[in-house]
Amino acid sequence: MTVETLKEAIIELPEEERHSLVAWLNGLDYDDWDREMARDFSPGGRGAHLVEKVKREIAEGKARPMQEGFAQHRKRSQ
Repeated sequence: MTVETLKEAIIELPEEERHSLVAWLNGLDYDDWDREMARDFSPGGRGAHLVEKVKREIAEGKARPMQEGFAQHRKRSQ
């Protein structure tokens, strides 16, 4: 089966089934993305050094809760 054949078949689907197919395809992409993120930020992954940096900054008291940071940003913006 070719991509063109698939495209033609998708066009023929009722709207509800087409939406269901789109949701399923998007789920596949998100699953792939989730797996890639897990690999990248696991020990030895490309982003593992960033995780370690953030953990160090938290331990050193250089981080604050997001809500606190947002509130401070809003105050400066007023």
